[in-house]
Amino acid sequence: MTLFLSTFMNKLDKKGRVSVPASFRQRVAHQSFQGIVVFCSYKLPTLEGMGIERMERLSQNVDHLDIFSETQDNLTTALFSDTHMLAFDGDGRILLPRPLLDHAQITDTVAFVGRGATFRLWNPEIFEAHQEKARQLIRDREASQNA
Repeated sequence: MTLFLSTFMNKLDKKGRVSVPASFRQRVAHQSFQGIVVFCSYKLPTLEGMGIERMERLSQNVDHLDIFSETQDNLTTALFSDTHMLAFDGDGRILLPRPLLDHAQITDTVAFVGRGATFRLWNPEIFEAHQEKARQLIRDREASQNA
């Protein structure tokens, strides 16, 4: 299983290119597509990223739904039409399209945040606030369980 771990901050150049962390590139090096798959999060101002194999598994899971169901139609419409296959260039960079940058409010630095089988691309300031909120929720939950 491919695991994306840690957090990396990389600069975005004027053309919208950013270097993908070497450890993330290594996690997808064996896959058929030499790049990453990215789409806008439906819950947060971030981008969801993964290797092509993980995206293929998502597709297979959706294929198990009734092909004529509203759920299947909504998932395929929302997920696959909004997904970008971003190939690595010779320097290990990807080009982030403007709609993705706008959704995640990314301007000059990209935070690559590992999430196990997937990762996210964040505006670092927004991620910092999200991370602190998540940590606080964990602390609050722990405190309420020990009370």
